[in-house]
Amino acid sequence: MNTITTPDINAIKNSIIFKDIAEKDILPMLGCLSPTKKSYKKGSYILNQGEYIDFVCLIISGSVRIENIDIWGNRKIMSELTKSDIFAESYACVTNEPLMVDAIASSDCVILTMNMNKVMTTCPSSCNFHNKLIKNMLSVFAMKNIAFTRKIEHITQKNTREKVLSYLNYMSSKFGSNSFEIPFNRQQLADYLSVERSALSSELSKMQADGLISYKKNKFTLHIKREQ
Repeated sequence: MNTITTPDINAIKNSIIFKDIAEKDILPMLGCLSPTKKSYKKGSYILNQGEYIDFVCLIISGSVRIENIDIWGNRKIMSELTKSDIFAESYACVTNEPLMVDAIASSDCVILTMNMNKVMTTCPSSCNFHNKLIKNMLSVFAMKNIAFTRKIEHITQKNTREKVLSYLNYMSSKFGSNSFEIPFNRQQLADYLSVERSALSSELSKMQADGLISYKKNKFTLHIKREQ
Protein backbone atom coordinates (compact mmCIF):
# COMPACT_ATOMS: atom_id res chain seq x y z
CA MET A 1 0.00 0.00 0.00
CA ASN A 2 1.25 3.51 -0.76
CA THR A 3 1.75 5.64 2.33
CA ILE A 4 -1.59 7.07 3.49
CA THR A 5 -1.14 10.41 5.25
CA THR A 6 -3.41 12.32 7.63
CA PRO A 7 -4.70 14.61 4.84
CA ASP A 8 -5.45 11.45 2.82
CA ILE A 9 -7.50 10.05 5.69
CA ASN A 10 -9.45 13.31 5.95
CA ALA A 11 -10.39 13.11 2.27
CA ILE A 12 -11.25 9.42 2.52
CA LYS A 13 -13.47 9.72 5.60
CA ASN A 14 -15.40 12.58 3.95
CA SER A 15 -16.23 10.45 0.91
CA ILE A 16 -19.76 9.12 0.77
CA ILE A 17 -18.56 5.54 0.45
CA PHE A 18 -17.00 5.77 3.92
CA LYS A 19 -19.99 7.38 5.58
CA ASP A 20 -20.55 6.13 9.16
CA ILE A 21 -17.22 4.30 9.18
CA ALA A 22 -15.01 5.29 12.11
CA GLU A 23 -11.71 6.96 11.29
CA LYS A 24 -9.81 4.33 13.30
CA ASP A 25 -11.21 1.65 10.97
CA ILE A 26 -10.12 3.31 7.72
CA LEU A 27 -6.49 2.12 7.58
CA PRO A 28 -7.34 -1.52 8.50
CA MET A 29 -10.16 -1.37 5.95
CA LEU A 30 -7.89 -0.10 3.18
CA GLY A 31 -5.68 -3.11 3.75
CA CYS A 32 -8.53 -5.24 2.40
CA LEU A 33 -9.15 -3.12 -0.73
CA SER A 34 -5.79 -3.21 -2.57
CA PRO A 35 -5.43 0.61 -2.64
CA THR A 36 -2.99 2.48 -4.86
CA LYS A 37 -2.26 6.20 -4.60
CA LYS A 38 -1.01 8.18 -7.60
CA SER A 39 -0.43 11.86 -8.42
CA TYR A 40 -1.44 13.51 -11.73
CA LYS A 41 -0.53 16.88 -13.24
CA LYS A 42 -3.24 19.24 -14.51
CA GLY A 43 -4.39 18.18 -17.98
CA SER A 44 -3.12 14.61 -17.74
CA TYR A 45 -5.37 11.63 -18.39
CA ILE A 46 -6.29 9.46 -15.42
CA LEU A 47 -8.53 7.11 -17.40
CA ASN A 48 -8.96 6.79 -21.17
CA GLN A 49 -11.89 5.84 -23.39
CA GLY A 50 -11.62 2.19 -24.45
CA GLU A 51 -9.76 1.18 -21.29
CA TYR A 52 -10.98 -1.71 -19.11
CA ILE A 53 -10.81 -1.25 -15.35
CA ASP A 54 -11.61 -3.17 -12.18
CA PHE A 55 -11.08 -0.36 -9.68
CA VAL A 56 -12.98 2.64 -8.32
CA CYS A 57 -11.22 6.01 -8.02
CA LEU A 58 -11.41 8.41 -5.06
CA ILE A 59 -10.07 11.97 -5.28
CA ILE A 60 -7.69 12.67 -2.41
CA SER A 61 -6.93 16.21 -3.61
CA GLY A 62 -7.57 18.38 -6.65
CA SER A 63 -10.34 18.02 -9.23
CA VAL A 64 -11.24 15.73 -12.14
CA ARG A 65 -13.33 16.29 -15.26
CA ILE A 66 -15.26 13.41 -16.81
CA GLU A 67 -15.84 13.92 -20.52
CA ASN A 68 -16.67 12.11 -23.74
CA ILE A 69 -15.27 12.87 -27.20
CA ASP A 70 -16.92 11.21 -30.21
CA ILE A 71 -15.17 10.18 -33.45
CA TRP A 72 -15.88 13.60 -34.96
CA GLY A 73 -14.11 15.37 -32.09
CA ASN A 74 -17.26 16.68 -30.39
CA ARG A 75 -16.70 16.95 -26.65
CA LYS A 76 -19.34 16.54 -23.96
CA ILE A 77 -18.55 17.19 -20.30
CA MET A 78 -20.33 14.68 -18.09
CA SER A 79 -19.28 16.04 -14.67
CA GLU A 80 -16.68 17.97 -12.69
CA LEU A 81 -15.55 16.23 -9.51
CA THR A 82 -13.59 17.45 -6.50
CA LYS A 83 -11.93 16.21 -3.30
CA SER A 84 -13.60 13.14 -1.71
CA ASP A 85 -15.69 12.40 -4.83
CA ILE A 86 -15.43 9.00 -6.51
CA PHE A 87 -15.66 7.99 -10.17
CA ALA A 88 -15.48 5.00 -12.56
CA GLU A 89 -17.49 2.82 -10.18
CA SER A 90 -19.99 1.65 -12.83
CA TYR A 91 -17.29 0.47 -15.24
CA ALA A 92 -15.39 -1.19 -12.40
CA CYS A 93 -18.47 -3.30 -11.68
CA VAL A 94 -18.75 -4.46 -15.31
CA THR A 95 -15.15 -5.31 -16.13
CA ASN A 96 -15.84 -6.44 -19.71
CA GLU A 97 -17.27 -3.03 -20.66
CA PRO A 98 -14.75 -0.49 -22.05
CA LEU A 99 -14.80 3.06 -20.74
CA MET A 100 -16.89 5.43 -22.84
CA VAL A 101 -15.42 8.48 -21.11
CA ASP A 102 -12.08 10.05 -20.26
CA ALA A 103 -11.13 11.17 -16.75
CA ILE A 104 -8.82 14.19 -16.93
CA ALA A 105 -7.11 16.08 -14.12
CA SER A 106 -8.67 19.57 -14.00
CA SER A 107 -5.91 20.54 -11.57
CA ASP A 108 -2.95 18.78 -10.04
CA CYS A 109 -4.56 15.92 -8.14
CA VAL A 110 -3.99 12.75 -6.14
CA ILE A 111 -6.17 9.70 -6.81
CA LEU A 112 -6.68 6.63 -4.64
CA THR A 113 -7.85 3.50 -6.49
CA MET A 114 -9.47 0.51 -4.80
CA ASN A 115 -10.32 -2.89 -6.24
CA MET A 116 -14.08 -2.88 -6.87
CA ASN A 117 -14.55 -6.60 -6.35
CA LYS A 118 -12.98 -6.28 -2.90
CA VAL A 119 -15.12 -3.21 -2.17
CA MET A 120 -18.34 -5.04 -3.01
CA THR A 121 -17.45 -8.43 -1.46
CA THR A 122 -17.28 -9.05 2.27
CA CYS A 123 -13.71 -9.89 3.15
CA PRO A 124 -12.76 -13.23 4.81
CA SER A 125 -12.12 -11.51 8.13
CA SER A 126 -15.73 -10.21 8.11
CA CYS A 127 -14.77 -6.64 8.97
CA ASN A 128 -17.59 -4.85 10.75
CA PHE A 129 -17.34 -1.89 8.39
CA HIS A 130 -17.79 -3.83 5.16
CA ASN A 131 -21.59 -4.02 5.11
CA LYS A 132 -21.62 -0.23 5.58
CA LEU A 133 -19.16 0.14 2.72
CA ILE A 134 -21.37 -1.90 0.38
CA LYS A 135 -24.48 0.02 1.41
CA ASN A 136 -22.69 3.33 0.83
CA MET A 137 -21.56 2.23 -2.62
CA LEU A 138 -25.14 1.42 -3.56
CA SER A 139 -26.05 4.94 -2.46
CA VAL A 140 -23.38 6.27 -4.81
CA PHE A 141 -24.93 4.41 -7.73
CA ALA A 142 -28.32 5.90 -6.88
CA MET A 143 -26.92 9.43 -6.59
CA LYS A 144 -25.04 9.16 -9.89
CA ASN A 145 -28.24 8.01 -11.56
CA ILE A 146 -30.03 11.06 -10.18
CA ALA A 147 -27.23 13.33 -11.43
CA PHE A 148 -27.48 11.77 -14.90
CA THR A 149 -31.24 12.26 -14.91
CA ARG A 150 -30.73 15.89 -13.88
CA LYS A 151 -28.35 16.49 -16.79
CA ILE A 152 -30.82 14.93 -19.21
CA GLU A 153 -33.39 17.40 -17.89
CA HIS A 154 -31.05 20.31 -18.67
CA ILE A 155 -30.01 19.28 -22.17
CA THR A 156 -33.48 18.25 -23.37
CA GLN A 157 -34.91 21.75 -22.88
CA LYS A 158 -36.23 23.36 -26.08
CA ASN A 159 -33.54 25.97 -26.66
CA THR A 160 -30.26 27.36 -25.32
CA ARG A 161 -31.92 29.81 -22.93
CA GLU A 162 -34.07 27.15 -21.34
CA LYS A 163 -31.04 24.82 -21.00
CA VAL A 164 -29.08 27.58 -19.25
CA LEU A 165 -31.98 28.51 -16.98
CA SER A 166 -32.56 24.87 -16.06
CA TYR A 167 -28.91 24.48 -15.06
CA LEU A 168 -28.65 27.80 -13.22
CA ASN A 169 -31.90 27.14 -11.37
CA TYR A 170 -30.46 23.82 -10.15
CA MET A 171 -27.21 25.46 -9.05
CA SER A 172 -29.15 28.15 -7.18
CA SER A 173 -31.13 25.45 -5.37
CA LYS A 174 -27.97 23.49 -4.62
CA PHE A 175 -26.26 26.47 -2.97
CA GLY A 176 -29.44 27.89 -1.44
CA SER A 177 -28.67 31.31 -2.90
CA ASN A 178 -29.39 33.40 -5.99
CA SER A 179 -25.63 34.08 -6.21
CA PHE A 180 -23.22 31.21 -6.74
CA GLU A 181 -20.15 30.00 -8.62
CA ILE A 182 -20.30 27.24 -11.22
CA PRO A 183 -17.43 24.75 -11.79
CA PHE A 184 -17.24 25.39 -15.56
CA ASN A 185 -15.70 28.01 -17.85
CA ARG A 186 -17.67 29.02 -20.98
CA GLN A 187 -16.41 26.23 -23.20
CA GLN A 188 -16.96 23.63 -20.51
CA LEU A 189 -20.49 24.89 -19.80
CA ALA A 190 -21.27 24.78 -23.51
CA ASP A 191 -19.98 21.21 -23.69
CA TYR A 192 -21.95 20.22 -20.59
CA LEU A 193 -25.20 21.65 -21.99
CA SER A 194 -24.51 20.35 -25.51
CA VAL A 195 -24.66 23.78 -27.18
CA GLU A 196 -22.23 25.81 -29.28
CA ARG A 197 -20.02 28.16 -27.28
CA SER A 198 -20.93 31.14 -29.48
CA ALA A 199 -24.64 30.43 -29.00
CA LEU A 200 -24.13 30.14 -25.24
CA SER A 201 -22.19 33.42 -24.98
CA SER A 202 -24.78 35.21 -27.09
CA GLU A 203 -27.66 33.89 -24.99
CA LEU A 204 -25.96 34.78 -21.71
CA SER A 205 -25.54 38.35 -22.94
CA LYS A 206 -29.22 38.52 -23.93
CA MET A 207 -30.31 37.08 -20.58
CA GLN A 208 -28.26 39.71 -18.77
CA ALA A 209 -29.73 42.46 -20.95
CA ASP A 210 -33.21 41.13 -20.18
CA GLY A 211 -32.48 41.38 -16.44
CA LEU A 212 -32.69 37.65 -15.82
CA ILE A 213 -29.10 37.20 -14.66
CA SER A 214 -25.83 38.99 -14.06
CA TYR A 215 -22.46 37.29 -14.26
CA LYS A 216 -18.72 37.68 -14.30
CA LYS A 217 -16.70 34.72 -15.50
CA ASN A 218 -18.13 31.73 -13.60
CA LYS A 219 -19.96 33.74 -10.91
CA PHE A 220 -23.69 34.14 -11.50
CA THR A 221 -26.61 35.91 -9.84
CA LEU A 222 -30.21 35.13 -10.73
CA HIS A 223 -32.63 38.07 -10.64
CA ILE A 224 -36.22 37.36 -9.69
CA LYS A 225 -38.68 39.81 -11.16
CA ARG A 226 -41.40 40.64 -8.69
CA GLU A 227 -44.87 41.67 -9.67
CA GLN A 228 -45.78 45.26 -8.90
